[in-house]
Amino acid sequence: DGLDISYAGSGDVPGYLLNQFSMDENDGYLRVATTTGQMWRGNGATTTGNNLYILNDDLEIVGSVEDLAPGERIYSARFVGNKAYMVTFRQVDPLYVIDLSDEENPKVLGYLKVTGFSNYLQPYDENHLIGIGHEASLEGRSQGLKISLFDVSDFENPVEVDKYVFEGQWSSSEAEYDHKAVLFDKEKNLLVIPVSVNNYDYRDYWQGAYVFNIDTEGIGLKGRITHNEKNGESGQYYDYYGYVRRSLYLDDVLYTLSDKKIEANDLNTLQEIKDLNIPWNYNYPKVVSTDIVF
Repeated sequence: DGLDISYAGSGDVPGYLLNQFSMDENDGYLRVATTTGQMWRGNGATTTGNNLYILNDDLEIVGSVEDLAPGERIYSARFVGNKAYMVTFRQVDPLYVIDLSDEENPKVLGYLKVTGFSNYLQPYDENHLIGIGHEASLEGRSQGLKISLFDVSDFENPVEVDKYVFEGQWSSSEAEYDHKAVLFDKEKNLLVIPVSVNNYDYRDYWQGAYVFNIDTEGIGLKGRITHNEKNGESGQYYDYYGYVRRSLYLDDVLYTLSDKKIEANDLNTLQEIKDLNIPWNYNYPKVVSTDIVF
């Protein structure tokens, strides 16, 4: 009521949250995904468990699923309508599908175990999910950035339809921990994320935007865009100011943004149309905007 703010109440659930996608409100119920315990103790043992709680409008727990994947922790969670998707990881990646249609009796419908893990889950449609994370060996050792496409139309038997694994064990993306770095458009089958590819050698390092064609059949690389250039015969040297951070499209033009410049590319061919350098003093720090408004 305007500036008249009153305290309404509070509730609590065991454990800790991963991020904002670990909480969701639907039809007056609050759904929360948490991890309890510790990943590492003095003797190296793990005591974690993973849980999903449903609270009513009085913030009282009315339903729960507890102690999923003991010894692991939540790497990503996403609520879509009456379904929850949760990824845990230690050596392999279980993707859990949880039915929330009966708030007092949520239940695990099925799960899929694949190598690696997803740090971020992006709904493609009601039957498909995009996972952005890392590939890993059967022993749980990271082997590079990975994009997965999951088919969850059969809730009891989710399937990894396709995956794209980036070169370089130390490849990474800001999209793993900041969803604003993800450009996705289902109608255009478009997925764009910033990527850093590192092969242990500064002369073999690449940073820029990867552009994908993605549909329910699979993931295909359309091309790459970088704001950095080769530096003589010594190889490729990249500075932080040329890191592509964000992307968006207007009509048939794809724009990418770094601290160094804004570049416009043809959305169909990815050929460069024009770029705009951003002049400023490199001796002073500058943080690129996390939101782009045109």
